[in-house]
Amino acid sequence: MSDSDGRTRRFATDAVRAGQHRSHEGEHAEAIFATSSFVFSSAAQAAARFAGTEPGNIYSRFTNPTVRAFEERLAALEGAERCVATASGMSAILTTCMALLKAGDHIVASRSIFGTTVSLLSNVLPKFGVHTSFVDMTDYAAWAGAITPATRLLFLETPSNPLCEIADIARLAELARAHGIWLVVDNCFCTPALQRPFALGADLVVHSATKFLDGQGRCVGGAVLGPAKLLNETVFAFVRTAGPSMSPFNAWVFLKGLETLHLRMRAHSDNAQAIAEWLAAQPRVRRVYFPGLPDHPGHALARRQQDGSGGIVSFEVEGGQAAAWALIDALEIFSITANLGDAKSTITHPATTTHQRLSAAERAAAGITPGLLRLSVGLEDAEDLRADLARAVRRL
Repeated sequence: MSDSDGRTRRFATDAVRAGQHRSHEGEHAEAIFATSSFVFSSAAQAAARFAGTEPGNIYSRFTNPTVRAFEERLAALEGAERCVATASGMSAILTTCMALLKAGDHIVASRSIFGTTVSLLSNVLPKFGVHTSFVDMTDYAAWAGAITPATRLLFLETPSNPLCEIADIARLAELARAHGIWLVVDNCFCTPALQRPFALGADLVVHSATKFLDGQGRCVGGAVLGPAKLLNETVFAFVRTAGPSMSPFNAWVFLKGLETLHLRMRAHSDNAQAIAEWLAAQPRVRRVYFPGLPDHPGHALARRQQDGSGGIVSFEVEGGQAAAWALIDALEIFSITANLGDAKSTITHPATTTHQRLSAAERAAAGITPGLLRLSVGLEDAEDLRADLARAVRRL
């Protein structure tokens, strides 16, 4: 956002100040407008609001001041014209697809995406006549080869879940423009504090606000960001009618999370770097997936398009599922939960949790092995986290 002199405000300032419109009460912290509906001054005003000829609040399914404050703040941080908040990260992806696509349309998606997103694209959207081709995330010839006359959008997460693969957003944006289709980037792992997909050519960005945007595992929510005209005519119209809305309380929690986002993402990245380097030196660890390590295939690209490596570290232990489960059960600090982006460090076994509903062949194609573990490295002291992991590894 810009100040009254036209100067662009910096990220940390927008993270604290963007989107706030104080009420007549003069509150310093943003207010929670816990109301289902809003009162009109006259019948004529009610008619004008519903007709769209007068701006203003109508009903909290699609207009609420607290939700709007979150939308404006996140849009400022991402560098987007418009943000539409949703009830969850998955509803953000579903909303994007339902709003932009119709029966007969086609998606090309990275194979390296969240398991539930794969299920949505593979099992739910085909019921509405929308089909998806999956490609290796870093095989750009495969992306180009999968595009058909019916293709309407490219979809990816970068870094990917859970292997932290890095895709060249600018390269895929160029491919999308050449075919007149949309590029949709899930920016959940990096957040705008570490990565700005719009600056690299993305058309839309989706978020699970549940993760790092909140930062303390308190609420569930999502967001879709992009050009104002496109989102108003499609995404917002879908949310208004179908109702996958964010609650005002959750929006208020996310507003508070955004205030410290840049500080937290730096700390998550630093802790994750220390843990990844330690894991890479352990004999029982076969491989570590973290873009901050020099031997990661996407290391150089991540340094160009990201401002940090993020807080997710995945690694594979020798001994398959039995060893992976034994390590999990031996930990004392790490929480065993499939959520990520929390101040508390978490660990999960993707093959039997987040990617369990995929077939064995789909898991193998996505690199989800029985010995793979995913860490979301939190804000505890890195030495304590290393000691916890060392104790668990010794028990293997």
